[in-house]
Amino acid sequence: MTTNEFEGKYNLKSPGVKRLMREANELQESTEEYSAHPLEDNLFEWHFTIRGPPDSEFEGGIYHGRIILPNEYPMKPPNIILLTPNGRFEINTKICLSISGHHPETWQPSWSIRTALLALIAFMPTPGNGTAGSLDYTPEERKVLARKSQQWSCSLCGKPQLKDSSEINDVPKPEDEEQIPSRTETENIARESCTDDTHSHSLTNNSPSSGNMASTLCIGVLIVAILAIIFRRIYLM
Repeated sequence: MTTNEFEGKYNLKSPGVKRLMREANELQESTEEYSAHPLEDNLFEWHFTIRGPPDSEFEGGIYHGRIILPNEYPMKPPNIILLTPNGRFEINTKICLSISGHHPETWQPSWSIRTALLALIAFMPTPGNGTAGSLDYTPEERKVLARKSQQWSCSLCGKPQLKDSSEINDVPKPEDEEQIPSRTETENIARESCTDDTHSHSLTNNSPSSGNMASTLCIGVLIVAILAIIFRRIYLM
């Protein structure tokens, strides 16, 4: 992706355009866990692929989706849409997460598309609890969908592909170290997402101790999931 491709179509001085062009450059190489790229004719719509988190009912699954970015990005959050049937999120629906357009009040401009993808992977094994766009399929049903996802094909991108673990050593590290969220950033994402996922329960249960326990549990689960992804990548380098 070069500047010349967008001259005349986008204002190259726009903070959002500059930011997305930088992120597209950083994400040119796919990893074992995720890949993402803008459409050829639209810098504000991206397609992504993520691998199901290990040691979960999504393990082995390859899930594809869309990211719709507002003109005000990164000041406003993207909308995330899954296209591959997965049993955790509805397809062709804007899903509700603290990193998505459903919750602009929790979005941080320092977060990026990469941050959102890592968080999405971590969110997959967590309970939906009735949030918008969530599904509560059984583990067995999700395992079946994970196997079927390997044959799923996007009408625009074709069959989604990610790097194999054997190829990771050949992938150069991005110059921007922001590819992996900091511990503080991860904790913030986890904390806000737990608030979203437990919102329906908090309406009927105002007990401070119950809310604190649920929040602490969700934070722990999500931090462990993201750290597992990070350590796995470091181990394979």
